[in-house]
Amino acid sequence: MPDSLVIIPTYNEKENIEKIIRKVFSLTQPFHVLIIDDGSPDGTADIVKSLQDEYQGHLFIEERSGKQGLGTAYIYGFNWALQKNYDYIFEMDADFSHNPDDLARLREACVNGADVAIGSRYVKGVNVVNWPMGRVLMSYFASMYVRFITRINIQDATAGFKCYRKIVLETIPLNKIKFVGYAFQIEMKFTAIKFGFKVVEVPIIFTDRTEGTSKMSTRIFREAFLGVIQMKVNSWFRNYSRKS
Repeated sequence: MPDSLVIIPTYNEKENIEKIIRKVFSLTQPFHVLIIDDGSPDGTADIVKSLQDEYQGHLFIEERSGKQGLGTAYIYGFNWALQKNYDYIFEMDADFSHNPDDLARLREACVNGADVAIGSRYVKGVNVVNWPMGRVLMSYFASMYVRFITRINIQDATAGFKCYRKIVLETIPLNKIKFVGYAFQIEMKFTAIKFGFKVVEVPIIFTDRTEGTSKMSTRIFREAFLGVIQMKVNSWFRNYSRKS
């Protein structure tokens, strides 16, 4: 029984989903995979279900109606993982921008003492492939902005490739995580640090998708920009002490 679950939210990922699933299951380190599909009209969920017999007991899918946002998909997945008692819970994109080969490195960081391991594009220079310069600069300076506002020392604040130890997701009140886009990624890191968990960055190379369509939008970016200030102000009135 693997102790590790990889959560992959999907919306219209038919070009990538079978390849990413097969890649994860080809790794030496065993993982379970949970796909959370938000009603993809392109048949993504049907592809996943067609693979379940082959990977019986290791590949799971939860289908939701309509696009409900990245953050709500992960919260759904976190609660599912906690009910199943996994020790290490991962966030990963379906489009190969996150290299599945790095899953073992993130897990190893948590096995060796980290509570949250972040696959970081910026902890050792700028390691991004196939992004236009404008997007690289937007992402890099967004992390600088987050550090300035929140005072957390994370180089890649918007990173979405992560491993959590179970204790982190048991401690954070997931029903109080409010943001649904890239601000969700910032909020989870910020909250974990406020609760006193050890967050480390593991250098990765991020490669932009070659198939399918990016879900990034100006609305998501605006939520992140304004949400950081709101999150910081709200933190002044929250209790981050852990229950014994």
